[in-house]
Amino acid sequence: MSAIPTSLRDTAADVEDRVLETHLIGLSREEFALDVWGRAPLLTRGVRDFSDLFSASAVDELLSRRGLRTPFLRVAKDGSTAPESSFTSPGGVGAAVADQLDDTALWRSFADGSTLVLQALHRTWQPVADLATRLGTELGHPVQANGYVTPPQNRGFDDHYDVHDVFVLQVTGTKRWIVHEPVHPDPLRDQPWTDRRAAVADAARTEAYIDTVLEPGDVLYLPRGWLHAAEALGAVSIHLTLGVHTWTRHALAEQLAEAALALLREDGEMRGSLPLGVDGPGDELDLVRRRLVAALTEADPTPLFHRTRRGQARAAPMGPLAQLRALDSLAPDSPVRLREALEARLVGRRLATRVGWLDLSETDFPSALRILDGGAHSAGDLGLPFVERLLRAGVLVPAES
Repeated sequence: MSAIPTSLRDTAADVEDRVLETHLIGLSREEFALDVWGRAPLLTRGVRDFSDLFSASAVDELLSRRGLRTPFLRVAKDGSTAPESSFTSPGGVGAAVADQLDDTALWRSFADGSTLVLQALHRTWQPVADLATRLGTELGHPVQANGYVTPPQNRGFDDHYDVHDVFVLQVTGTKRWIVHEPVHPDPLRDQPWTDRRAAVADAARTEAYIDTVLEPGDVLYLPRGWLHAAEALGAVSIHLTLGVHTWTRHALAEQLAEAALALLREDGEMRGSLPLGVDGPGDELDLVRRRLVAALTEADPTPLFHRTRRGQARAAPMGPLAQLRALDSLAPDSPVRLREALEARLVGRRLATRVGWLDLSETDFPSALRILDGGAHSAGDLGLPFVERLLRAGVLVPAES
């Protein structure tokens, strides 16, 4: 086993607060990172009761009372998805948007054996959103959440693989999962299973790597590329999937190449035209290759990496009225903190976040360093003008007293 990186070592103070150990796995974070992450499936029995995250009543609330629109729902049966027009309709007077979920149509589809897929629960159901945000912060990779509601003895999707890692959390009911080894290990985002339908179908007929029934409280981790299919058994099954959209070395290579090409834009010779009547790259390719290698050596993709990462998710919810009250009542003893999930980072004298950037004065810089710890600070200690500016920008929010 490899040495454990310093950043992965446990401390007694924070293990109890981490989502990975408390909600998803029975291993330590170090064991998971070194032996499981991106390598092999992991089945963990009886992790916890997930009813505080999601439930049948949550499903009914979302489908019938929240005015959800597509694409927050998909309807699937026997491997095919239903057209959106078959389960949407206008909302009536004052809410005539045509693609709102139609609960009557959904009930009929569900009673006929269709699986209901509530997509992007990290945007629509707060307990799941909080979990996804915390997990994404812990893993360093963005996380999405979907809910799958399958009637008894039915299957929504045939054997397939995902292009992101998945944690499956069985909430209610039971579901049989059949998992096969990859036909294309570690697929990239633009390498979906539909490009390999025949290979997937052939692999699905071989002996399964895992053939098991998930019960409430069980969690199954699947790295991207692993084939799977699932079928509800004797009752309605509800499970959550937490999709981890992993950063890859290929993605980093793309950003390095982009940074290098940006440098070459400033090279006058590289902007020059190829010879008149050129019939191919010829000798020019040697020059281009030498300059490109030099640019790759010099390029720094770090700013692009962080800019892309900030764009992959949203900051934690912020109430406009609560924010206005915080501004109106701002006083030296007012507690404030950095808004969660901002991906805030100091770049020189600039504070870059998911909600924009702010240039800082030299006097503001120490306060900016302090707020990055995520803890609560009094407005007077940070400086009232600094706090007011960051409250207005949606970077700071009122903290619990």
